[in-house]
Amino acid sequence: MQRDDLIGTTLGNYRILAPLGQGGMARVYRAHQETLDREVAVKVLPPWYIADRSFVERFNLEAKLVARLAHPNIVTVHDANEQNGHLYIVMQLVDGGTLKHRLDQLHGQGRAMDTVEAIPIFIQLASALAYAHRQGVVHRDVKPVNVLLDHSGRPILSDFGIAKVLASTKNHLTRPGAGVGTPEYMSPEQCIGGAVDGRADIYALGIMLFEATTGQTPFLGDNYPALAHSHIYEPPPRPSRLNPAISSAIEQIILTALMKNPAQRYQHASDMAEALELVQLQQPRLQTGHHVTIRPQGQPTTAPFGITITPLEQGNVTPRYSYTSQPTSPQPSASYQPENYVCPNCRQLNRPQMRFCTKCGYPLNQCPICGGQNLANNRFCTKCGQALPKLPS
Repeated sequence: MQRDDLIGTTLGNYRILAPLGQGGMARVYRAHQETLDREVAVKVLPPWYIADRSFVERFNLEAKLVARLAHPNIVTVHDANEQNGHLYIVMQLVDGGTLKHRLDQLHGQGRAMDTVEAIPIFIQLASALAYAHRQGVVHRDVKPVNVLLDHSGRPILSDFGIAKVLASTKNHLTRPGAGVGTPEYMSPEQCIGGAVDGRADIYALGIMLFEATTGQTPFLGDNYPALAHSHIYEPPPRPSRLNPAISSAIEQIILTALMKNPAQRYQHASDMAEALELVQLQQPRLQTGHHVTIRPQGQPTTAPFGITITPLEQGNVTPRYSYTSQPTSPQPSASYQPENYVCPNCRQLNRPQMRFCTKCGYPLNQCPICGGQNLANNRFCTKCGQALPKLPS
């Protein structure tokens, strides 16, 4: 095994303890911040970037901008600096794995993510992107490996701003005409090197929701040109063709996010979050129905009620799995007691997913800082990220 020379050394106030992961453009380490006696994550960029002083300046400016973001679903940036030829950024340590790890785990079990699990994750991610976009920050590289999960399962977006800095350096392009991003999740406008705004992040979020609920990304290819061609020209397969358990409402949300023309997508990530919240409001909190099991392509399977499901094809996309619903054990109704929230104006009890009182119309959970309207059970404002006062229940 190759020795890592950074282990045991100190960058600034941070003693490097152990590697956490490595991507195409950086290594991430667990570190100890001596001054505050806490553990943090330190991302170290390859040494060749520091030779480009204009890149370093842009990196530091972007780090300052991202450090101003304060949202429960965006990783906190503590510091950014350079030392001994190493350019690094210090972040909140989130050590519950990534969304990619979770999807790989489900894949290994022959399962796709159930919407009961997926919807809350993607509501939070859409809310985080909406907040960042309002602050003028576009992620540009939204993908499962950049979604960290804490031990409670809360998703936390990382790597804001790095893709933008890489996009501005002269030497980053290995694909002429292409923007920075990960090919499976790049929007059509990124693939052609066009102007990018928050709607590119919405497209990537749609790709991720497609992947979570079907077990695969909508476009499959062995190389960048093939994937870019699909993003630019080919319609995505309908998710329900790959997983019949997906509801028409979720399918419509995915397909809207994946429109080729940015003007036809959700114009704001908050619009996508609200669409998901509506689906969440309409689905039962506890389901005695079915969970989704995926089987290798080519093996017909008999679902309950004698329905046989075989692999389907659409265009040049063939699902890698076929799906069948299997009954799960009913849960006792007494095991879940929904918590209701008291309207501060008329004292009416309201459901957790309501923004306004069903009796008097009064805002149930208005942020005292920015005035944003939040769901009754939100702990943080989806607009500004501030902690909200607890409502009586």
